[in-house]
Amino acid sequence: MEWSWHPVSLSFFVAAAATLVAFILAVPAAYLMANGRWRGRAVLETFFFLPLVLPPTVIGFLLILLFGNNSPVGRIWEWLTGNSMMFTVSAAILAAASVAFPLMYQSIKTGFQSVDPNILGAARVDGASNWKLLIFILIPLSMRALAAGAVLSYTRAFGEFGATLMFAGNIPGHTQTIPTAIYLAIETGQDKLAWYYVLISIFFSFILLYAISMAGRKS
Repeated sequence: MEWSWHPVSLSFFVAAAATLVAFILAVPAAYLMANGRWRGRAVLETFFFLPLVLPPTVIGFLLILLFGNNSPVGRIWEWLTGNSMMFTVSAAILAAASVAFPLMYQSIKTGFQSVDPNILGAARVDGASNWKLLIFILIPLSMRALAAGAVLSYTRAFGEFGATLMFAGNIPGHTQTIPTAIYLAIETGQDKLAWYYVLISIFFSFILLYAISMAGRKS
């Protein structure tokens, strides 16, 4: 195994794509849960947070079960694309999005709940639909929370390992990200190469978390 920039660039791409997927899924979920009081709400929200506490191997197993070659979704994907979803960049994105979603969801929900109910009430009196409330009021007034959620989700997706290894594999030049590259380097006794990837990961994660900290101080 030799030094390659591909795991670094792929990690950046996968984390960005996973953050986008998590955002698209978390916005409607947070809007539904922010002020809802209905039966089954606690059960559904607990389900949203499961990726935070489940072992990565369990998440990887569930992804294989839901999107693998023998699953209905996996067969549809293969029919549409001509390729299996497993051991692809798409699989890496899905694995990273799965673990990033809870952080994105919680940040967005907190942001939505911080919006003054009087503003929402006035908008409803003026005839604003739920869609307009979301797009023109809740999201603009929650931008700080959304940004924090995006950074935390990106950082979490950037460091995803277990589910990615099971679902996307560790194929050099194809699905190998920084965490899986570190794993392979250590397994093959290439500690110096592992250190290169470790330092890149630490540096980038530190910059992102520092940005959140500084933004919080300015607020």
